[in-house]
This record gives sequence, structure tokens and C-alpha cells, in this order.
Amino acid sequence: MQTSHVDIAIIGGGPGGYATALRASELGLSVVLFNREEKLGGTCLNRGCIPSKALITATRAIHNVHDAQRMGINATIENIDFGKLAEFKNNAVNAMTDGLASLLAARKVTVIKGEASIIADHRVKAVVDEANGDDASVEINADNIVIATGSRPRPLPGHPFEGDVIDSTQALSLPRFPKSAVIIGAGAVAVEFASMWNAAGVDVTMLIRRERVLSHAHRRTSMALTRALAKDGVHILAHSHVSDIKDTTKSTGAIQPTVSYATDKDETIRDVQADVVLAAIGRDPNTDFDWLRNTGIELDEHKLVKTDSFGRTSQPEIWALGDITQGPALAYRAFEQGVVIAESIAGRNPEPVDNNTVPEVVFSTPEFASVGLTLEEAKTNPDIIEPKETVYPMMGNARILMSGEAGSMSVVTGSYMDKPDTPVILGVHMLAPDAGDLIAEAEELVGNRVPLTDAARLIHPHPTFSEAFGEALLKADGRPLHTR
Repeated sequence: MQTSHVDIAIIGGGPGGYATALRASELGLSVVLFNREEKLGGTCLNRGCIPSKALITATRAIHNVHDAQRMGINATIENIDFGKLAEFKNNAVNAMTDGLASLLAARKVTVIKGEASIIADHRVKAVVDEANGDDASVEINADNIVIATGSRPRPLPGHPFEGDVIDSTQALSLPRFPKSAVIIGAGAVAVEFASMWNAAGVDVTMLIRRERVLSHAHRRTSMALTRALAKDGVHILAHSHVSDIKDTTKSTGAIQPTVSYATDKDETIRDVQADVVLAAIGRDPNTDFDWLRNTGIELDEHKLVKTDSFGRTSQPEIWALGDITQGPALAYRAFEQGVVIAESIAGRNPEPVDNNTVPEVVFSTPEFASVGLTLEEAKTNPDIIEPKETVYPMMGNARILMSGEAGSMSVVTGSYMDKPDTPVILGVHMLAPDAGDLIAEAEELVGNRVPLTDAARLIHPHPTFSEAFGEALLKADGRPLHTR
């Protein structure tokens, strides 16, 4: 058995784990990173963010070809070469994972492939696969241990992922797009697959529990997205709940899954059939390990690890981050959590992660992006004075008009008790092409509490999508330019 001592041992090679490793090594700390998978990067790089955005990039090309007819350009799509499409997706994944491996090596982070567990105070053990096929044990004594084990797709109650009932990982690995699909769920994953598959010509039906997709998000913006999806041809069955999924035989002899559902307004059971059923109702944290339970680390009712704002768990020198902790389960939040943990261990006294400044982006067509508070949230915050919401009419923006896409822009402003005479931007919620890029500016304004008047005086180039945000800030500041 190999044994060594390091400053930090990290269990999990996803965004949170490798971000911790990169920053810690940068600060001169010795780091061992345990990764149980063949490649680094976790769900995000291998089965989530990167492969899904590669396919979204490809299907947007299809969307653009179809949209070209609106502008007098007559173009057609002959077919999809699914072999080349898979190669395009895999090349994107490999470029990111190989680049990450090289970067970790350059930072002198020791990466050990194997299933790791905490066996005692400050000790982590992993069984690794040796080149000769034998298993060997590696034991690390670490001053600090970081748990970053991520999450997995949540199955529908009573309906495990099997056959044509698939999760997002399986959906990304399909050899070709299905002809039809039922998507159960209304969150980011469900919406992105609905938008992507619909652009590729898939007959998509969404079963959602409430009246709109992204029901947790800003109401006006998510309603605009719901209407945009429906206009593009996605069948959205609102207020619905699934009662059963079963295989049925078509007249052709083919077997297809059939989803039985009812609505809150009409309890009549109806059926919808498709080639595949994608269950996208959320993810469960990977915290159900015996070794984690034995550490005595405190979990909440959702089996998430309880931490303070810096990532400390209930056990000394054990930290946690990413999808197994409370807060938005987003890769870029995990990046910042990793930086905060590494700097905390190094004695740098960093600022904790502020979840109010973590943007949410959904890569639909058009894109949804949001950061900060909604008006309702601002009204319930006792530290905020006179919150208000300013809505900018997006059809007044030349680029939005040219794009033919739906749009929505809302800016929430108000003052904090410690500066009652200085309104700031509290939240920004938008639907637009490239909203995922535009939201970065809003995040800076919200996170740094930039006074509204100072933000509104900054010039945005014309004609751009970003100009809509600039115009919305002017309107919020009481001096609208191209709108009333």
C-alpha cells in the first residue's frame, strides 16, 4: 500500500473538485485529486455542459437554416450525418478533458484514478486499477479533505431509467435524434433538450407540473420562454402529472413507450406516445456512501451536506462543495466554491460565495438568463427599501427585431437600508439571443451593488443585443431614451 501526506485531498474530479485543486496548487499547497472515472471533469465536461452545448450549437445551425427563409434566403437541409455529429460532440468533450488533465499536471496536482473514501480522521483511501489488472490501495494522509462527489439524474418514482425511459446522460449518447420524444420536467435540462430536439425536427411533448417552464424563476421571463417554445412547435401540456409509463405495440409492430397523464384541471387519464421518454425532474446528490455516513457529517432533509458559507462541514478540516451542498447546482458556482475553499485553507480570508450573484443560464432558443432577486423576493427582504421592477419592451431593440426571436427584459432595483438614498440593481432577468453572455454584465452590477445612476450612464454599442440592457437601465433610472 502506498501512503503519503498532502495539504489537501479532494474526492471528485468535477468542476468543484478540480477548481479547488487548481487554486490550491497555485497557492503552493500540495494536492491529491481522486477521480473515479476514466476522464476528469465530472458530469459537466463529460455528460452535461459540454456535450449538450455541442449538440445545441449544431441544432441552432438547423434552426438558422429554417429561419433564413424569413429573410428571403431559400436553403434546405438534406440530412444529418450523425456520425460526424457525434464526432463533433466527442471532439469538444475530449478537447476540454484533455486540456484539463494537462493543466492539472502543469500545476503539479497528483491525480489518482480510483474510488476514494474517508477511512479515518485525515485519511483517504482509494482502490486503483493497476496496469497489470490487479487492484492496489493508495492511502493519503491529508490536513484537509474536500468532498466533491456531484449528483446523478433523479428517476421518476416507480419508473427507473430503463429501456426507452432515459436520463440526460443517455439522451446525449443516442446514436441519432428520435423522431418523437416526451420530456417530463420543466427545469433547465428539460428545456434545453426540448429546444434542441425541436430544432432538429423531433416531435417534442413536454409534461410540466405548473403553467410555465422554469417555474422557480422570474415569472414574466419564464412565461415568455414558454410561449416561445410553444410557438416553435413544442407541445407543452401544463398542469400535468404522470400516472404511468408502459410499453405499447403500434400497428407496425414497433414497441413504443406510452406516458399516461392527467391534469390538475381535468383528472381524465390521457396517453401520449413517443420513441423515447426523457425524465428530467432534477438530480440527487451523491451522498449515500457508507463512508460519508460514518464520518458523522451532517446532512439536511434533502441529503445535501450542510456547510457554512465557506464550505466547512460539521466535521473539522472536512469541506464540501458543488451539487452535494445547498444552493444552485451549477458548475460555475462550484468553481467559485472551490476557489473559496482553497483560499480559506491557505489562510487568505476570501469572501464567501453569494448565491444571489450566481446567474442562471438556460441555452434554449432564445436563451434565458437571470441573476439576483425577483421583485417578489426583494419585497420580502427587510434590508431593501422601495423595490421596483422596470420592464423594457424588447421589440424596440433593432437586433431583437431582426432576429425574429422572442425577448423579455426586466430590471429589479431598490435601495439597501445602509444606503437608503442610493438605488442599485438587485436583479436582472432576460430572454434573448446570447442572453447567457449578456448576463455577465448584470452579474457584475448586482454583485458589486453599483449605483443605478452610475450603471445607466455607461454606453452600450448600437445596434447590439446588449443595448437593450442599457436602455432598460436608463428607463429604470427615470430617463428612458428609445422607449416611454
